[in-house]
Amino acid sequence: MKQNTSTIPALTKNALTVLEKRYLKRDMTGKPLETPVDMFRRVAETIASADRVFDKKAKVDALADQFYGMMTAFEFLPNSPTLMNAGRELGQLSACFVLPVGDSMEEIFDAVKFTALIHKSGGGTGFSFSRLRPAHDEVKTTTGISSGPLSFMKVFDMATETIKQGGTRRGANMGILRVDHPDIMDFIMCKADQKQLNNFNISVGLTEKFMEAVEKDQDYDMINPRTKEKAGTLNARKVFSRVVKQAWSNGEPGIIFLDRLNKDNPTPHVGEIESTNPCGEQPLLPYESCNLGSINLGTMVKDGQIDWGRLKEVVGLAVHFLDNVIEVNNYPLPQIDEMTRANRKIGLGVMGWADMLILLGIPYGSKESIALGEKVMRFINDEGHAASRELATVRGAFPNFTGSIFDTPHEGEIRNATVTTIAPTGTISIIANSSSGVEPLFAVSYVRQVMDKNILVEVNPIFERIAKERGFYSEELMQRIAEHGTVHDIAEVPEDVRRVFVTAHDITPEEHIEMQAAFQKYTDNAVSKTVNFPNSATIEDVEKVYRLAYKLNCKGVTIYRDGSRDEQVLSTGKKEEKVAEAPIVEEKHTVKRDRPKALKGWTYQMQTGCGPLYITINEDKQGLFELFTTMGKAGGCAASQSEAIGRMVSLAWRSGVQARQVVKQLLGISCHCPAGFGDNKVLSCADAVAKAIQSLMEDRGMSLDIEHQVAERGACPECGGIVEHEGGCMVCRVCAYSECA
Repeated sequence: MKQNTSTIPALTKNALTVLEKRYLKRDMTGKPLETPVDMFRRVAETIASADRVFDKKAKVDALADQFYGMMTAFEFLPNSPTLMNAGRELGQLSACFVLPVGDSMEEIFDAVKFTALIHKSGGGTGFSFSRLRPAHDEVKTTTGISSGPLSFMKVFDMATETIKQGGTRRGANMGILRVDHPDIMDFIMCKADQKQLNNFNISVGLTEKFMEAVEKDQDYDMINPRTKEKAGTLNARKVFSRVVKQAWSNGEPGIIFLDRLNKDNPTPHVGEIESTNPCGEQPLLPYESCNLGSINLGTMVKDGQIDWGRLKEVVGLAVHFLDNVIEVNNYPLPQIDEMTRANRKIGLGVMGWADMLILLGIPYGSKESIALGEKVMRFINDEGHAASRELATVRGAFPNFTGSIFDTPHEGEIRNATVTTIAPTGTISIIANSSSGVEPLFAVSYVRQVMDKNILVEVNPIFERIAKERGFYSEELMQRIAEHGTVHDIAEVPEDVRRVFVTAHDITPEEHIEMQAAFQKYTDNAVSKTVNFPNSATIEDVEKVYRLAYKLNCKGVTIYRDGSRDEQVLSTGKKEEKVAEAPIVEEKHTVKRDRPKALKGWTYQMQTGCGPLYITINEDKQGLFELFTTMGKAGGCAASQSEAIGRMVSLAWRSGVQARQVVKQLLGISCHCPAGFGDNKVLSCADAVAKAIQSLMEDRGMSLDIEHQVAERGACPECGGIVEHEGGCMVCRVCAYSECA
C-alpha cells in the first residue's frame, strides 16, 4: 500500500517498516488499512475527544489539530500502546502496570490471571515478590513447606511465554525482591545461567539501612515477611558484592533504591511503592498504570539555540494530551481503572537528548552537557507541573490529592500525582529518527548484516548531513567509521565534528551516571538509563559506579558490560581472519564419496538455548564424512533445523569441502536464546555444530584457528537486525522488537 506521508517529515525506511508492522491498522492478510497520516489523525482525534468530558462545548477539532501537528513534526510522541490502540477496538493505551503479589495461593494466582489479561492487552507488568514467605517456611493450611518466591516467579514467566501478546508486543515483567528477604541470595543468582526467567528483568530492592551497613561492613537482618520477625543475618558488603559481581557477569540484577522511591511517593497515605515497570523508570503503587510520552529535544533547537518558547508550548500540550489519555483509556482491570484515575500519574519524558547536544555543539558527558541536562529537565518539570496545575483549575485535582505531598496551603491543586518520567524510547525514537531517551549515540555509523547476508552501512542522519555539507562524506569513509565504531580517531573528520559526535563507549561509566543523576534531580519518577562498560571492565569498576549512583541520588542503576550477555549482528569493529597454518590434507577430495556400511566417530554434547544438542561426527578412511544431530528435546523447529544443518554438512564433507570452511560458515551465528558464558558460550544450534567440529579437530591436534567477528549484543529474534541495550532491555533499531515491550 503506498504511504501518504505528504504532511509528515520524511519517514525513514526503518520508521515505515516499524509503522506498517506494529502500529497501522491491518487486515487479516497483514495489509495496512491506514497510512501513517491516518494513524496520527486517529490518535489525535481520539485523545482530543476527552475534552468533551469536562466541557460539552470544547473545541475538540482545534485541539486535535494541535496534537496532530505536534506528533507529525515529531516534537512529541506518546508511548507505543497509545499510537497502536487509540481509536481502535482494544483501546488499551498504557505501557505498563504494577500488580500486587500477596502471600496466599489465591492472591498469587489472581496476579497470574491479571498478568495474562494485561499482556494480552499489550502492557508490561512489574511485581514485588517480597511479600511471599521464603522457601522452606511453614504453610499451616497444609502442614507443608513453602516453595518460595522464585518458584512462583517461574509460574509468571511461563504465563508470559504462553501469551506473547498476540504478536504485537511481547510480555515483559519486572521482578523485585527486597534485600532483607531471606531468599535474597537465590534471587540474585536466579538468572545466572540465562536459561530461566527470560521474560523477566530482575532488580534487588536496596534500603537505606542496607546501604549504611555496606558502608560500615556490618551485618544486617533478614526479615520473614510472613511473621515480620528476624530470620537470620547476612553481611551487607558480601551481599552487595554478589549483586555487583552478577551484574558484571551478565547485566542482572539491577538495583533499585526502595526508600528513595517512597521518599518521593506523592500519595503515601494510599500505599507504599514496592515495584516499578519493566524498565525501572516508573515506580507505581499496586494496580497503577503508567501513561508515558516523550518530547523530542532534537526538534527544539533552532539556529543553534534552544527554542525555549516552543519547548514550553509542547510541554503544555503534552501534559494535556497525557491527562486525556487517562480519560479515554480502556483499562484491562477495574482495579487498575480505579487506581489510575485516583492518582492520574503521567510520565512526560524526553528523547533526542544526544541530538540536541550535537546540534548545540556540546559533547555528551562534558560538564557543560551535565549542567544543560539539569537546566532542560528542570524547565520541563517546572512547566509540566504548571500545566498540570492549570488543568486542575478546570478539571479538579486528582482524587487522592487530600493527604498527598501536594496538599499544602501554599501550592494549590494539581491534576496529576506525578508529571515527569525519563523512559526508554527505543521504538518511538525509530519513528522520529532520533536518539533514544537520554542515552548517547550508540554509534555514528555501523554495519548491519540483514537476513539475505547483504551488508548495509547505517549512518547517523545528523552526521551524514554535516559530512555532506562540509564536503568530507564518502561511502568509503562511512564504512571505515563503522569498522571503528567511533570518529574520534578518524583524521578525515574535522576535529570540531569529532568532538561532538560522542558514542556510548567514548564516555566513561561515571559520566553515564552523572548524566542520569542530572536528569533525576528534576524528574518526579525515575530515569531509565543504561551505563555502558567495555568488556575489559572489572568488578571493581562496576561497584564504583553503583556507589556513585547511590551518592548522586539516583533511584536505580542498570549496567551492561559489552559481551557479557549476548551477541549481535551489529558490528563496530573489524578483525583480520587468520589462516590455518597446517592444511588438513586428508580432506582434499573432489568426488562425492559413497557411505560405507560402518564408520567410526565421536559424539559431543553441546548445551544450547533450546536444550542439549548431541552432535555425532563420523569419518571414513579419507577424513570427515558425516554429521548427525539429536536434540535433547524431541521435535520442534530447533530439532528440524539442526537435522538440516547435519545433512548439509555431511553433503559438503562427502563432496570434498574442508572442515575449516564448514566451521567458518557456522561459527558465530547467533539466535535470540544463547547459552553459557565465555569460551563455553553457545550462540545457536549452528554455532554448537561449529564448536563441536572445532573440538574434534583440536583433539586430533589440528587447530582450525578461526576467529569470528565478535559482536556486542544478541541478534533480533524477529528480523536479525540491530539490537541495543537500553534501560535494561534489548531493543531492535530495525523492526522495533523489544524484550521489555
